[in-house]
Amino acid sequence: MAVSLLAHVVISDLCLGKPALRSLPISATIADTLAALRNSEDNFISIWDCADHHAAHSVSVNVGGDHRSCTCTCVGKVCMVDVICYLCKDDCLLSPSTALKAPVSAILPKIPGLVMHLEPSSSLLEAIDLILEGTQNLVVPIQTRISNYSRRKQLQKPSTTGFATTIHNGFEYCWLTQEDIIRFLLSSIGLFSPIPALSIDTLGIINTDILAIDYHSPASSAVKSISRSLAEQTSVAVVDSEGTLIGEISPFTLACCDETVAAAITTLSSGDLMAYIDCGGPPEDLVRLVKARLKEKNLDGMLEAYIQSAYSSGTSSSSDDESSLSPPRSGKYSRSMSYSARMVRRAEAIVCHPKSSLVAVMIQAIAHRVNYVWVIEDDCSLVGIVTFCEMLKVFREHLGSMA
Repeated sequence: MAVSLLAHVVISDLCLGKPALRSLPISATIADTLAALRNSEDNFISIWDCADHHAAHSVSVNVGGDHRSCTCTCVGKVCMVDVICYLCKDDCLLSPSTALKAPVSAILPKIPGLVMHLEPSSSLLEAIDLILEGTQNLVVPIQTRISNYSRRKQLQKPSTTGFATTIHNGFEYCWLTQEDIIRFLLSSIGLFSPIPALSIDTLGIINTDILAIDYHSPASSAVKSISRSLAEQTSVAVVDSEGTLIGEISPFTLACCDETVAAAITTLSSGDLMAYIDCGGPPEDLVRLVKARLKEKNLDGMLEAYIQSAYSSGTSSSSDDESSLSPPRSGKYSRSMSYSARMVRRAEAIVCHPKSSLVAVMIQAIAHRVNYVWVIEDDCSLVGIVTFCEMLKVFREHLGSMA
């Protein structure tokens, strides 16, 4: 029954009501990207290559019966975490304002297939297969009548940055994520009985290959792990000397912060960084500590930007320079007040136990807007992690065995 039902599900069914992508051209700078992220309700900005000569990147889509060859393609996505990790590099710390003038390609993930175009008529199983092969975001044209395009373009308000257009190849696009597909499967969870009631231990989906750092270790030593966790849509566990889970440094939390977190990562311990990025704003004593340690390290460029941002009024810099850093804030409230923004992410880790059921863990992850849940024993010792990708493997194998 599950196979017969899901065989008729196409990707466009999952796109209903999804907002159009905000985007930047591949020619944009990191400063342009930062400005777009500051003013966006989304954590990610899609990057597009619309060069006419770039035929190798052209794709073909079928929207509303209109088969067209696309000259614009989405070549990746970036978020605040990409900017933060970039600013943590030694040369960028010396002169952040100069670093932000680099092209966005400098922070664009180089992982092949991370973002893929997919036709609206593609099946749900095709989408799941692409995700299991490593794709994170599926770029799908929104099925809008072509006759509406001109009117929509006329009504579209220009961006204050000159970028962030949403229309490419005559269409608006949205993207589907692992979370979207897990949500859909959860809505039809009864079709997969009894699998959802089985424990994650029984299903064998607990991944013990985790990223972790000691609570007292310098946060700067976790930069590579943070970048990797972003690419894998997981997180970095913060543990004590006995392997007990204390908290996490999550890309989902960092994506809600400002770029000044780079200064905190450079100067604080992992434990202090958790307190710094927690919702509500960084404690004043940690702000003073960051300033003092930037001075000790002779990072005059970052210190100057950090001090300037700390004393600027309101939510914008005292200068009109897009390259200047914004005030040190943390938590999603600092970026917008949309519904998604109110889903505040804390540094406290979301956990389950090996005997937790698959459906319970799915609900936990979706409720907290993360793609993973940490697995711990009763004594809080860290066992591993369960991800959306591992969950999708279970459903895909079940569907395959019933086909």
